[in-house]
Amino acid sequence: MYTIHRAQTTLSKLLRKAAQGEEVIIARGKTSVAKLVAVSTQKKKRIPGRWRGKISYTPDAFAPMTKGELAEWGIE
Repeated sequence: MYTIHRAQTTLSKLLRKAAQGEEVIIARGKTSVAKLVAVSTQKKKRIPGRWRGKISYTPDAFAPMTKGELAEWGIE
C-alpha cells in the first residue's frame, strides 16, 4: 500500500509494477482509495460463426407484438 504522496513521487515505478501484474493500492491515510492494475492490450481473436447452433429463437420472435404485449411494455 502506498500513500498518495509516495505514489506521486514514484508513479513510474508503480506503473512498472502494475504492468508486471502486481496490484498497487494507493491510500489516503489508512483508507484505500485506488488500485492500479495492468490493462490487457491483447485482443481476443474473433472467430466468425463461433455462436452458430448455440443461439435459437422461435418462429414468432420477429412477429408484431399483440395489443396485450404492447400494453405490458407500456406502449399503446
